[in-house]
Amino acid sequence: MPGHVLSVLSTICAVAACAGIGYYCLVLWSAVNFIRAQRNRVAHPPGILPAISILKPLRGTDPEMYESFRSHCLQDYPQYEVIFGVSDPADPAIGLVERLQREFPEREIRLNVCSKVLGTNVKVSNLAQMVRTAKYDHLLVNDSDIRVGPGYLRSVMAPFAESSVGLVTCLYRGVAEPTFGSNLEALGISTDFAAGVLAANQLEKGLHFALGSTLLFRKEDLERIGGYESLLDYLADDYELGRRISVQGKQVKLADTVVETFLPAYSLRGFIDHQLRWARTIREARPLGYLGLSITFAVPWALLALILSRGSWWAWVLLADVLAFRFSVAGLVGFSVLKDRELKKLWWVIPLRDCVGLVLWAVSWTGRRVRWRGDEFLLKDGRLIKVSRE
Repeated sequence: MPGHVLSVLSTICAVAACAGIGYYCLVLWSAVNFIRAQRNRVAHPPGILPAISILKPLRGTDPEMYESFRSHCLQDYPQYEVIFGVSDPADPAIGLVERLQREFPEREIRLNVCSKVLGTNVKVSNLAQMVRTAKYDHLLVNDSDIRVGPGYLRSVMAPFAESSVGLVTCLYRGVAEPTFGSNLEALGISTDFAAGVLAANQLEKGLHFALGSTLLFRKEDLERIGGYESLLDYLADDYELGRRISVQGKQVKLADTVVETFLPAYSLRGFIDHQLRWARTIREARPLGYLGLSITFAVPWALLALILSRGSWWAWVLLADVLAFRFSVAGLVGFSVLKDRELKKLWWVIPLRDCVGLVLWAVSWTGRRVRWRGDEFLLKDGRLIKVSRE
């Protein structure tokens, strides 16, 4: 390749790496402000703790599922109910719910068998039917693999002391199974995904979307956007719910608490499939923001600049600067914000994880097909279209 072409390409990569450093500075600033706000937050006024209906749609079993269920029954909160929903009356998760009912007879724990399939997203179909049985005006939805601390409900309810708040969501850390794919997933959550959420929260002066780890909202706000029936064909239903409540003029807030998600034992293929589904979902939901996501992977850009410049001294300096900022982001977000103590075992994998992330970002533009719970779908404008198998 001619020298002037290499020079141009190395300059482009260097510019992208420098933009990545700028992004890392934004993340560090955002994380510091989030930590400061946590310390200064006033607790929810005592005595103003509305009853909550917790809705947990289920399909099959997840790692550590029963202990995650138990954590929702050990809450330091005066009044709440837990509603589980399945679409298959033979679902193996039903046995765990029945065991939970036996262990906690004093808790309001119900199981709904949602026999109707109302749309492509079966989870949302279940939720649409579960909402109809909820007794209370505040609804909390989270995924089946989420584990919480005893102060969880008090923490997520605290922002509702402000009448302008319409939805509260939570950051989360991943607990990996002992496979490389599962560890890569957990590493990405703690050092990449959560960093992006904090940056969006700072840059956009609040969130305009929500995370499936926690969705706490009022029943009236759900009805105002058309209920879960309006989200039946969306893959990113959590994102869409937060976006629509935000469009109604209500604030979406990040709670102080951080929850845990227990990840499957992903093979490398499983990890890639999940990441591509995630990437293509974000691409459909936030196309302009997703286009700029490439600069968040500064490490591979700096490595490319080093290779294309044939080891120039400035490229070595750039790579050293990028790594310093990248590990600073991982430390502040992973350790200080998420309290992810497993990160210290995997910090050396971060450059590899970023290189994989950039490759997956590029590949995600090549199609709209995703795999989800054993089925294949096409994504169009955020909606799922099931691919028929001949």
